Order: sequence, then C-alpha cells, then structure tokens
Amino acid sequence: MAIFLDENSRIIVQGITGAEGTKHTQRMLKAGAKIVGGVNARKAGQELDFTEFSPEAVLTVFGTVAEAMDKTGANVSVAFVPPKFTKDAVIEAVDAGIELLVVITEGIPVHDTAEFWAYAQSKGNKTRIVGPNCPGVISPGKSNAGIIPADITGPGPIGLVSKSGTLTYQMMYELRDIGFSTAVGIGGDPVIGTTHIDALEAFEADPETKAIVMIGEIGGDAEERAAAYIKEHVTKPVVGYVAGFTAPEGKTMGHAGAIVSGSSGTAQAKKEALEAAGVAVGKTPSETARLMREIYQKL
Repeated sequence: MAIFLDENSRIIVQGITGAEGTKHTQRMLKAGAKIVGGVNARKAGQELDFTEFSPEAVLTVFGTVAEAMDKTGANVSVAFVPPKFTKDAVIEAVDAGIELLVVITEGIPVHDTAEFWAYAQSKGNKTRIVGPNCPGVISPGKSNAGIIPADITGPGPIGLVSKSGTLTYQMMYELRDIGFSTAVGIGGDPVIGTTHIDALEAFEADPETKAIVMIGEIGGDAEERAAAYIKEHVTKPVVGYVAGFTAPEGKTMGHAGAIVSGSSGTAQAKKEALEAAGVAVGKTPSETARLMREIYQKL
C-alpha cells in the first residue's frame, strides 16, 4: 500500500504549459504516473503531445480544475503556478473538491498561504494540501506527484516525511536497498498544509509501512509536536534527523520557516524532544540511514 498517492491516482497539472509544468509532467509520466490532463484558463482547449514519455499521453488543457475533474476523473492536482497566482489556483482546486493538491511553488507570500489554508479548512478539509515549497509525494513503483526523482529508490516498507527536498532525495538513495512505501515532502515554509503529524498518522495506519524516517529542521515547534504525537500514538519504529545543528541564532536559514530564537526551535531541542519520545536521531543523514537499517534488520 501507500499513503495519499497510489497506482490509481489520476493526476492533473495546474500550470502544465509553463516550463516547469511541462518538464515535470514529462518526468512524472516517465515514472508511471497517470497524468490525465492540465489546467490553464488562457490555453483551454489545447492538446499537448507527451506520447514520447507515455504511449497514451495526449493531454487536454482545461480551463478550470472542475472541468478537468469532470472530464478526466482526476483526484490529484500538482500545481506549478507562479507565486502571485498560486492562492487563486489553490482556492479553485479546493472549490472543485480535488482530493489531493500538491503545491510545488516556492516564494508564495505567507499571507497568501495562510489565507488559502484557512479557506480549505473552512470547506471541511476535503482537499489534502501538501506544501507549498515542497518536492511533492512519491509512492515508488506506483505514482509520482511532484519533482522527486523516481529512479533513486524502489518500493519497500519505509515511510518518509521530510521538510527538506534534497534531504528527501538523499535519504531515499541511502536506503534504496530497502525501499519506500511513500515519501512525502511537506515543505519548509512557516505555513504548510500537511504536517509531520498528518504523515505519521497515515504511515501508522498503513499496514505495509513497517518503519518511518522523519526529517525536520531548525525553526518553529513542528518537530516537538511530532515527538509528542509519536509518544502517544505511533507504535512503529521512527528514526529522525534534524537539519541545522550549526546554524547561528536569530538568522533565517534555508527555508523560510527555519529561524531560531534563543533556545526555541534549535536542532538540539528538537533532538532531545524526539529522543524522549523513543525516536533514534542521527547526527547526519548517513548516520540516520544507518540507524534505520539497523532497526529494520531487527523487525
């Protein structure tokens, strides 16, 4: 099994005609994802030929998400939309009732993200939002919604949730001999949709996920809250890594959410919270992978 995304997922791409939308549609198709259409109101009615990447992939560009869903049966959307248009694109997808919306775009104003996330909640949280500023979701061998490379690992029993895109890729590669059920890149912005806790809950409920890797980073208290959740609700072994042990206080590092104030949000504080919840925490990505390998061999 997998969480959020599987071989039956039918994906549309908002912003499919842009450079990034086109490039990553090609990559997702090559990975075996079922891309069934695109959305761009200004280019509605066009047909795009992606048969070089998948035999039946002649994709229609629709004017709205609702029309695309109606005509294709899509239940997933991946948004490659410029930052100033992303809020409207998300609200449109939420209004259409898409089940999963992966927002790849970075540089979205935090106010816009807070607004569209609050809007999704006001509509009953029927749309699961992953991101923004994230690499997406991949269930190796089944489907790929986003920009995660599909050829660095295969299917297996490990679940991965990560704030960092590049560390997602590194962990998948380090543990490629075991493989992954699903990897979820949740993004590192101050306001995001799906959280560590949401992914942990889903992995705990997935019978084919046997162990979980959780990657966090400095700033905020998401990892501390995840540690509390793990202690109360997660029975599967969890291995963690927190990026940013050498970061100076009071300076934004990397992602917009990675800012440390005093002892709050430090890598050390997060490491201690996770270890208190029974999570083995590595000092480097490679050590984290080694800890997971040792735990997995004992399962």
